[in-house]
Amino acid sequence: MMPWGYTVPAVAAVVVVIAAELLVLRTGLLRRPAYWVTMAIVTAFQVPVDGWLTKLSAPIVRYAPGGITGWRFPWDIPVEDFLFGYALVTAVLLLWERGKSRKDSA
Repeated sequence: MMPWGYTVPAVAAVVVVIAAELLVLRTGLLRRPAYWVTMAIVTAFQVPVDGWLTKLSAPIVRYAPGGITGWRFPWDIPVEDFLFGYALVTAVLLLWERGKSRKDSA
C-alpha cells in the first residue's frame, strides 16, 4: 500500500472536483450561499454518523494506520472522510446543476 493510501486519493478528489467546476462545468455553485448551507447540513449529519462508525473505542470501520494521516477530529473521525465527503457531495451537486442547465437550454 502506498503511504497515506487514503489521504492522497481524498485530497486528489477535492482538487479534481474544484478543478472541474472552475475549468469545465462553471456552474457558479461554489459562490452560492445555498451551497454552503447545504454543506453545513451534510456535515451536521456526517459528524454523528461518521463519529459512531469510526470511534476508536469501538470502531465499526477501521483504517490501516499507514493509509491515513492519523489526524482525527471530532470523535475520532479521520480528516480524510471529510475530504471524500466534500468531494462526493460537491461532485453530485455540480453534475446536478450542469444537467439542469442543459435541460433548461434544450
